[in-house]
Amino acid sequence: MATTASATVNHGELGETVRVGLLGGLIGGVIIWIYEAIVWVGIQHLMPLAGIPRNATGLVFGKDVQDSLGAVAYLVGTGIHFFFALAWGVAFAWVWPAFARRGYEASLIGMFFAVFLWIVMHIAIAVASSSHPNYLDPNVIIGGFMSHLFYAVPLALFVKHRLAAND
Repeated sequence: MATTASATVNHGELGETVRVGLLGGLIGGVIIWIYEAIVWVGIQHLMPLAGIPRNATGLVFGKDVQDSLGAVAYLVGTGIHFFFALAWGVAFAWVWPAFARRGYEASLIGMFFAVFLWIVMHIAIAVASSSHPNYLDPNVIIGGFMSHLFYAVPLALFVKHRLAAND
């Protein structure tokens, strides 16, 4: 009987996990854009500030589609960015309890999650579009890992804090 009870999904816990993951993903999605505004725009001058929201459109659909959409590219790019930020947030919140039970620190798992995300997302971008940065360029790799750290570590710390508060 105890095995059956532990194997069933508590819908209240699942709902809370999804809610926490969505909030954590939203927080991470905003923080990564703040990082990109400071570093990519302000320090490295890689793009104008207005280029951040439309960047995802170009990565997924190519630069020609991004340009042809005009102002709509900002909405599409923002939608793509936050769709994935929210989805990855829920994924992290779903797997986090397994790491917490084993005594891992959230920021450590967040760092590994950031690397995992960068690899998965950029493989997907490379498959979806031929309009992407050179993923073998060390500057692109380091810059990508750094930006994803600014997504995943705050996400991990938020999820850890909120899920622990619900225990």
